[in-house]
Amino acid sequence: MNRKVATARLSIISNVILILSKLGVGIITGSVSIISEMIHSTMDLLAALIAFFAVKISDVPPDKDHPYGHGKYENISGVTEAILIFIASIWIIYEAVKKIISHEQVESIGIGFIVMVFSAVVNFIVSRKLYKVAKETDSIALEADALHLKVDVYTSLGVAVGLLIIWLTGLNFLDPVVAILVAIFILRESFILLKKAYKPLLDSPLENNEISIIEGILATHYVKYHNLRTRRAGNYKFVDFHLEMSENLSVKESHDICDTLESEIQNAIKNSEVTIHVECECIQK
Repeated sequence: MNRKVATARLSIISNVILILSKLGVGIITGSVSIISEMIHSTMDLLAALIAFFAVKISDVPPDKDHPYGHGKYENISGVTEAILIFIASIWIIYEAVKKIISHEQVESIGIGFIVMVFSAVVNFIVSRKLYKVAKETDSIALEADALHLKVDVYTSLGVAVGLLIIWLTGLNFLDPVVAILVAIFILRESFILLKKAYKPLLDSPLENNEISIIEGILATHYVKYHNLRTRRAGNYKFVDFHLEMSENLSVKESHDICDTLESEIQNAIKNSEVTIHVECECIQK
């Protein structure tokens, strides 16, 4: 099975387990902060499902309708996940405000604390796995999913600490306050994810360090070039430029130079596709 697909499936399974745990405990305790975490995990599950299908589709080879491949499905999934996170945070704030107004008490704090710590541990383990595979495969969909779970680690621990303080002090108003803080943290997460996932949809260039690597390779061969352009779609990266060649070179010699440049760039920039437009140097004079 594809590593990205298998890892995305792991995220789905873990989120289902945590949602059921938080839902049950949230109902028992009446804690809006735990309910907010359940909503957060539900968004994580939706994100995991989106990431699962995105990584499956993104690796489908180019076809007649998608000659540049299907990589941007990962970016679309990232944008969708960011929107879902934003919606979840607004809902959490709404529920927290209602809780403040109603002055409801939190019950069975001990079991709520245990579930929140359990959730943080599970999400920490799964998010590390997701980040590892995302880095190795350069997958924006898995990275987005890992980011969700990483934030869930912090928010779950925050809720656990809040429940502990309520148990020690009896200050029940802290429960919705913690929920609102969780929501604000999630809002920040959605903005970061949206910015990262949306840029490639506009065909923004590769990162500066990657462009520097390409320019460095071209410089080592002392070739003349212009119109260097780069873009990415999911984990696929596209590079093209115009290469000025002497009119005295044969077609084979020009072809060999292009093959060398393409090979070195593709070895240096993972998942890259290089297109070189050869021009006669005399045209530029």
